[in-house]
Amino acid sequence: MSKRPALPADFLDHAGLNRQHVFDLQALPAEIADRIETRAGECQLILFGHGGRRLWECVQASDIGGENPIDDYSMRTVAQWFAEHLPSRHFRFIFPGDQPIGLQALGELAGWHRPSPIMVGVDRQWGSWYAYRAVVVADTNFQPSRVLIDRSPCMECPGQPCIAACPAGALHAGHFDLETCSRFRLKPASPCSHGCMARLACPVGSEHRYDDAQIRHSYTRSLTVIRQYYC
Repeated sequence: MSKRPALPADFLDHAGLNRQHVFDLQALPAEIADRIETRAGECQLILFGHGGRRLWECVQASDIGGENPIDDYSMRTVAQWFAEHLPSRHFRFIFPGDQPIGLQALGELAGWHRPSPIMVGVDRQWGSWYAYRAVVVADTNFQPSRVLIDRSPCMECPGQPCIAACPAGALHAGHFDLETCSRFRLKPASPCSHGCMARLACPVGSEHRYDDAQIRHSYTRSLTVIRQYYC
């Protein structure tokens, strides 16, 4: 049996989607596989993500605009990658999209993050400055990606400054309290309205921290959701 090829990543890396993980559909746990309505010929799931600032720089350079520029750019980039590098292969998006898929569960299977005191998982290289951007199912035949195996950097972090830095005290009970965090963010002139003080205090991967514009963009979107829920 011939060895399956590795996913060609140069185009994606340059475009800012610098994290990719290939799963064989038949190897996925049932709790994930059962959420995917597969079609004839589809045999793999590919998770696309990014770490660091490169993706945002590419989005800004693209002038793509709209309400969801990162999603739109990510989908356009993946579609262009298939068209230029895999023209004979079929794919379809399940994220962004209406089909439910557990991004955190997929990221955990890939070994892309480990638990942290804050709601965002932490990666030893990128810290919390990464995200999951797209998921497709396809009729590709790539070599499945190697799972990253590493301990949580939080286990070795002296003092865990993220806990002390949270002005809402949302981490003091030993776990993340979403309601406490959300209500504090809604307060007038809250320092957490458009960013997370705890996340900014984390020293892991701090060299990859998003620039202020990307942080504000991401947290403005989440604040809109919080207002719809609590107000």
